[in-house]
Amino acid sequence: MSGLIRRDRTYTEAREAEELSPLATRSVTTRGRDVPEELDTWRTPFERDRDRITHSKAFRRLKHKTQVFMNPDGDHFVTRLTHTLQVTQIGRSLARYLGLNEPLTEAICLGHDVGHSPFGHTGEDALSSYVDGEWHHAAQSVRIYEVLEPANLTWEVRDGIRAHSWKVDPPPASPEGYCCRLADRIAYLTHDVDDAVRAGIITLDDLPGAAISCFGPAGPHWIQSMIEAVVDESAQRGEVVMDPEALEAMNELRDFMFERVYLRPEAEGQRTRAIEIIRDLVEYYIADPEKVPPTYQQDEADGVTRAIDYVSGMTDRFAIREWEQLN
Repeated sequence: MSGLIRRDRTYTEAREAEELSPLATRSVTTRGRDVPEELDTWRTPFERDRDRITHSKAFRRLKHKTQVFMNPDGDHFVTRLTHTLQVTQIGRSLARYLGLNEPLTEAICLGHDVGHSPFGHTGEDALSSYVDGEWHHAAQSVRIYEVLEPANLTWEVRDGIRAHSWKVDPPPASPEGYCCRLADRIAYLTHDVDDAVRAGIITLDDLPGAAISCFGPAGPHWIQSMIEAVVDESAQRGEVVMDPEALEAMNELRDFMFERVYLRPEAEGQRTRAIEIIRDLVEYYIADPEKVPPTYQQDEADGVTRAIDYVSGMTDRFAIREWEQLN
């Protein structure tokens, strides 16, 4: 005996059957892929999806995309990639503590933001003028893995990515998708507070009293407090939800962050410049569609869609560099 254990896919499936919550999504019950594939010897379908996402070009580009601060110079400001990794850690913690499918949660969390445009949500605002309704990064994330960088992901992973945002309806079909929803909000509120304090925009004394009363003094333990508020309430109610008092405090903190950080008047010039950059680039590629790289020239897409696909996939610094060359 070597002392090592051979843990292949069938071993993992057996553990899922025995150990996961009755509400968990099991690998053997997946609704599958659009194009059927042979099962992997070692990995479950959700584990394969996780690996496909982390090896994608769209995932790698997240390291140079804005979270809050546009193209930040400081080494310690959160980027879209570090945000994604924090969401994944929180999402896996929620799934583990609730007996849900960790690899499925991990795959959803890793892929949830790959469709984000340059300059964060300001970029979404700029692109929305070119589509009916609202251009949203969640739908673009799904489009990336279905069309632009086809990965043939399982239905459950695509559904969780589609519905990770609280504004998207219908909501996630799986409890693992709800883990990503809550993990996303927990992550961005806690690390954005840290970044805003580091940037001198707010002080810890400015934070809403309800957040301090509910989660304690601001610090790393806020994440654990919020996780516990989800786990305890979910275990009681049989669905992935947050304790109402904690949710109210978190929503008050979110409102505070929008007023004092995300939409602060001092950042209006930066937002205006970001919108100008994105719209100028989209207009340029609409007018000269041959400049769009072949990988973004999908046969079924019109010129506007191709331009948006290309520009929305740019990193902050690449978009700035391209725009400067045009001007």
